Amino acid sequence: MKRVLRITLIVIVLVIFISTIVFLYKKSQEKPKIYKTEKAFITNIIKKTVATGSVVPRKEIEIKPQISGIIDEIYVEAGKIVRKGDLLAKVIIIPDMLSINNAESRLKQAKLKLQDVEIVYNRQKELFQKSVIAKAEFQKNEIEYSSAKEEVEAAENNLELLKEGVLKKSGKATNTLIRSTIEGMVLSVPVEVGNSVIESNAFNAGTTIAIVADMNDIIFKGKVDETEVGKIRQGMDLMLRIGAIETDTFYATLQYIAPKGVEENGAIQFEIKADVKLKPSQFIRAGYSANADIVLDRKDKVLAIKESLITFKDDSAFVEVETSPQVFKKINIKTGLSDGINIQILTGLDTTKLIKAGLKEDEPVKLANK
Repeated sequence: MKRVLRITLIVIVLVIFISTIVFLYKKSQEKPKIYKTEKAFITNIIKKTVATGSVVPRKEIEIKPQISGIIDEIYVEAGKIVRKGDLLAKVIIIPDMLSINNAESRLKQAKLKLQDVEIVYNRQKELFQKSVIAKAEFQKNEIEYSSAKEEVEAAENNLELLKEGVLKKSGKATNTLIRSTIEGMVLSVPVEVGNSVIESNAFNAGTTIAIVADMNDIIFKGKVDETEVGKIRQGMDLMLRIGAIETDTFYATLQYIAPKGVEENGAIQFEIKADVKLKPSQFIRAGYSANADIVLDRKDKVLAIKESLITFKDDSAFVEVETSPQVFKKINIKTGLSDGINIQILTGLDTTKLIKAGLKEDEPVKLANK
């Protein structure tokens, strides 16, 4: 009995030992590498560059007053459509006391002169009617009298303009009423009733009363890197993607490329402008940020593979194709246009060859158990 028990124990130990050896041997052996394969395919390859920028009105006009004063009334608000000549605001003039004093003094002097000239005129007129003086002499006094009356009227108008901004003769307000100079939409009204405003003149830009723009004439204004600007030209088509309007696609035509670049963050950027083609139902708010895809080149229905499958060395390119199951051979190929993901194949491949595409991932354990 003891002999049988001893033999059994020895057999068990041997089985465990052999199993351990076998397990360790199998574990030490490398698993065979299984590679995935892909085929070339027919597709369209489009090489493009992206310009970042915004959509803005082509004409954005700042309406400024022609006289300094205080805003008395505002007749529009942002978003309102106005026509050329529509009233935007009214300004109350704050008279300058020195100017008022000079104008009043000028008016008094003009009236005094008129009184003196009128006395002489009436005397000369009476003498002319009695044929005492010649007509030529009387005409001289008549001209002096008319000039004196005109001087009084001009002095009165000047005083009224300084005080009220209104011509006495016409009775209509002139530069105190701020009107739109173009037809379009009011984008903003940066002033409030009671604000002081400064007139626009040769020495001062003046206070902006309102900003008006034609929202039917929109352009894309963006910037292109110096590495891409040499590849674009006027007349190219752009496809705009506006972040705030995800449902619509907008198209534009490149119209302007800046002749001089500007350095930004260590890179030279060139400004571009493109006419945005709006459909009747489309509306874009000024200032939306947008990205423009500019098509530099395209090839339709060409043989292509993923660019990641190609190995580039010096001036040559090659891929590994399968000659028999999991056996691969390097072959040289010629490539064409690339969009950064797919690349055109000119020679060396067709749609039947299997191309080495990297290691095949292990299948999940659940699938293996099944």
